[in-house]
Amino acid sequence: MATFNKRGYKAPKPKEEKLDNNYIEEDVNVSEKDSTTAKAFDALDQTASRTEDFVAKNQKYILGFLGAVALVTIGYLGYQKFVAEPKQDEAADELFVAQQNFQKAVDGDVKADSLFKLVLNGSEGKFGVLKIAEEYSGTDAGNLANYYAGIAYLNTGKYAEAISSLEKFKSDDVMLSTIAKGAIGDAFAQKNQPKEALEYYVKAAEANKNEFTTPRYLLKAGKTALALGQKADALKYFTEIKDNYDNTPEAQSVDGLIGLAQ
Repeated sequence: MATFNKRGYKAPKPKEEKLDNNYIEEDVNVSEKDSTTAKAFDALDQTASRTEDFVAKNQKYILGFLGAVALVTIGYLGYQKFVAEPKQDEAADELFVAQQNFQKAVDGDVKADSLFKLVLNGSEGKFGVLKIAEEYSGTDAGNLANYYAGIAYLNTGKYAEAISSLEKFKSDDVMLSTIAKGAIGDAFAQKNQPKEALEYYVKAAEANKNEFTTPRYLLKAGKTALALGQKADALKYFTEIKDNYDNTPEAQSVDGLIGLAQ
């Protein structure tokens, strides 16, 4: 025993004592956790109590608000089902005859002028597109009626009316919206307003790049720019046709126009 003491050996503390200390620390931690949890539940109970008090005091207003939301939702759904949808169907039915006359007219029927007037004013007991655009504003058919009216006016020499109707037409159909812009350009050209015509021809050319409408409106833009003395712009439009749309009918005559613009 003396030898161990000389080497500085210290007897370890009994394991039971160490374990007892750990138990004491764990008991303290558990007590603290229990206390924290209890406080948290107390806070939740207080919040819940305040919420219940608020609901109890304002129940009338809350129920009124929820009722109003329900009424708005039901009203919207009812409007869509019983007003908007039937109106769409009714407008489409009214437009059918006008569409048929329009198609015959643009296909080159010898009575095109008379057909365009029927498109505008109606026939066979159905509204014309002017009445449809007015009576069914906000429907797809009412919107499309503005397009038909604009083209019909353009073909019957009423250019201001054509511009007015076509400007009201809005569509996600890129081809129709492009043609509408180009038609506005044609109407301004017929009114001898070349600057405005050029603006719309350029819009139409840039709206949707394709081999049908783009070279067509580039050519019109180039000729209009040339007439206005804007040779650099005209050359740009003609060159784009030659470089990018060389297989189109517009490209067949563009070399001569490029020579005039240089």
